[in-house]
Amino acid sequence: MRIPVSWLREHVDLPAELSAEELDQALVNLGIEVESIVDLRSTVTGSLVVGEVLEIEELTGFKKPIRFCRVDVGAANGTGEPQEIVCGATNFAVGDRVVVILPGGVLPGGFAIGARKTYGRNSNGMICSVRELGIGDDHAGILVLPEDVPAKPGDDARPVVGLDDVVVEVEITPDRGYAMSVRGLARELAHAFDVPFRDPGLAPATGGTAQPAYPVRVVDTVGCDRFAARVVRGIDPAAESPKWMRQRLTHAGIRTISLPVDITNYLMLELGQPMHAFDLGALRGELVVRRAVPGERLTTLDGVDRALDPEDLVICDAGLPGSVAGDGGVPISLAAVMGGETSEVADSTVDVLFEAAHWDPVVVGRTARRHRLFSEAAKRWERGVDPALPLVALERAVELLTRYGGGTAGAEVLDVDHVRAPNRIVIDVDLPARRAGVPYEPARTVALLERVGCAVTVGDGRAGAGNGHGGRHASGPETLVVTPPSWRPDLTDPADLVEEVIRLDGYEHVPSVLPVAPPGRGLTPEQRRRRSVSRTLAESGFVEVLSPPFVSVELADRLGLPADDPRRAAVRLANPLADTEPLMRTMLLGTLLGALRRNLGRGHRDVALYEIGMVFLPRPRTGPPPAMGVEHRPSDEEFRAADAVLPDQPWRVAAVLAGEVEPAGWWGAGRPAGWADAVQAGRSVLAAAGIAGDRVVVRQAGYAPWHPGRCAEFRVDDVLVGHAGELHPAVLAELDLPPRTSALELDLDALPPAPVVPAPRISGYPPALIDVALVLDAEVPADEVGRALAEGAGELLESVRLFDVYSSEQLGQGRRSLAYKLVFRAPDRTLTGEEAVAARDAAVAEAARRFGAVLRGA
Repeated sequence: MRIPVSWLREHVDLPAELSAEELDQALVNLGIEVESIVDLRSTVTGSLVVGEVLEIEELTGFKKPIRFCRVDVGAANGTGEPQEIVCGATNFAVGDRVVVILPGGVLPGGFAIGARKTYGRNSNGMICSVRELGIGDDHAGILVLPEDVPAKPGDDARPVVGLDDVVVEVEITPDRGYAMSVRGLARELAHAFDVPFRDPGLAPATGGTAQPAYPVRVVDTVGCDRFAARVVRGIDPAAESPKWMRQRLTHAGIRTISLPVDITNYLMLELGQPMHAFDLGALRGELVVRRAVPGERLTTLDGVDRALDPEDLVICDAGLPGSVAGDGGVPISLAAVMGGETSEVADSTVDVLFEAAHWDPVVVGRTARRHRLFSEAAKRWERGVDPALPLVALERAVELLTRYGGGTAGAEVLDVDHVRAPNRIVIDVDLPARRAGVPYEPARTVALLERVGCAVTVGDGRAGAGNGHGGRHASGPETLVVTPPSWRPDLTDPADLVEEVIRLDGYEHVPSVLPVAPPGRGLTPEQRRRRSVSRTLAESGFVEVLSPPFVSVELADRLGLPADDPRRAAVRLANPLADTEPLMRTMLLGTLLGALRRNLGRGHRDVALYEIGMVFLPRPRTGPPPAMGVEHRPSDEEFRAADAVLPDQPWRVAAVLAGEVEPAGWWGAGRPAGWADAVQAGRSVLAAAGIAGDRVVVRQAGYAPWHPGRCAEFRVDDVLVGHAGELHPAVLAELDLPPRTSALELDLDALPPAPVVPAPRISGYPPALIDVALVLDAEVPADEVGRALAEGAGELLESVRLFDVYSSEQLGQGRRSLAYKLVFRAPDRTLTGEEAVAARDAAVAEAARRFGAVLRGA
């Protein structure tokens, strides 16, 4: 929002020599973000002076009118001689006073002015239009100064055209809607500089009369709790807005349209009360304020035909035919957001109906977002507007319109008022001091609250019990009962009042004291485990992603989950960010595969991603959560009841691989990622989680969305903790992913606590390396064969690793060869060959006993 400082000075006695730095600091100290402070004098550099046209010579022979002018600019050009200027505008005559910029000057936008020869004549400077000066949009002709302007040739033109002001642009936070007006900013600056403030919102106004200004029926008194209106008849349709009003609207960034509309915009900026002007002659019947019904449409002033939603508030004309809502009329305005085309003030309007109402902020905010129509009015309504302003705004609008547009104001005033009285807030007088650590005296606290506009009375110490005192019941005589002013709907509880006391007293008085860190052990075991897992995957070449936990309803079908799969039962959001993704994920793979697809779509061929996050598993038949208020801390029973309704949220880790895991190059061919890489990633995760390898069982399984023949399940102490392998080809085709894409997902919360393992004793003696190749049935899992070898070899075995899988006709149908590397080492001596061979034979014997394995070639 942009406001000229001269406008603020009409309502607050700011220091005469107020600098831009002081103004900026004052607003920042009040908690108002300053975007910019611009001295309009600096927007035009060089000599900008008043000139009087002495002669005009019409040049002929050109495609457009060209005039050679001699203009008296006084002594501004250094010679006192008339200035010769070529101009293409024709809306001025000899004797008119105009605005001239002399050579060397620069207009807004970096438009430098010089002396040059054009159309066969010398042109030394330029006669300016409103748009060229940056003070308006009119570019149809030259700016001709009115006769009553006290300026002579050669005078500085900046004060004459309004370029002697300072414009401040501020960004108002959603809870400070009262500051989106001259009235609100002036009040805040009065607090900052401790100077008098003249509130335009307290001006006298004519109250509602028994005879309404126009028949109006408010059906929805929740969405519209106040509706006021007044009529002005017989205005001059050609009447223009006064120059001072146009200048202020232009400085504020609002386009001038017509006198009635400019007045509504002007009062919106001055008072903070958005208004609307109807063409009374275009209305046909009673106005009805109601919610829209399905099927209704409205073409708003921006020319867009809009389908209305049942939550939208509309103003309807009951006299127009074609109503969808029966006797509810036809919509002519999207209430509080934008008017409709059918009733807008036109160039021929002679009778105007001014409307000033008070609308519900939530309804307006949702309507503006639904229609993507963030008008200046909607921005103010969704932040909260003073419900006491409608009659004051009407009085001021009628007075301005009759003064500058003629006409007669109707004596009838409509005022449908259903505004509720503001709630009282009970607060301990020492609560601001306790919260801020600043010793505010009780009198200081009361004075600051009254400066905000609150009515403050002293309570008896009992009225505030249980009313939000930071966990302490009021027990002394220093309890305050505070009634917020009508323009501060953001003040609803004691914490808001504490903030106001601190803000007005000055944030600089609040000491900066670091809190004492509570005693503890740092990270929990679960946090350390998740960090170890994340570090391990990152070191293995995976890249971490954090994907939103929202998924579509169709995802379960796309992943090929069976109809009875429990992962299909998902938590549905009541207010999702996107209608296409209303569910919370029950597995990480769904969102992780979406991230993989986006990366592949952006040209990445070899991708390895992982994510550690929560999934959301609903608890069936839990019912709705308990209703908990904010007047006190919920009890332990309420917390337990709320927790019982929440979905289970276990932590999981998932990873996906596509493309080559080992790139090709001059050194040779690359290696594509496959199911074995996903299985190995799972082993690495479990090892990083502190689960010993002998507790982990990996065996073949069938589980969607994995390929049934290339899927492995992980069990820890015979508890299923996850799956890994190659994804099903149908799923890859559905998601448009490359063949052989593999994935892993493990439930970290299902893992048992990692035992405390003493550090291993490292032997300095050399190892004995022996390879064994065993022939056995192809259905026997290689992981279980490795376990048998380890158990049979005994304590001398240091490690066992599968390094080759071979099958052929010579081995027989349904048979294969598994080759393992066995490493033997003793902690206290060098093993002899006989000891190593004996340990190997024991290992092979155990595999033979369990699975019928025989040494290959034996």
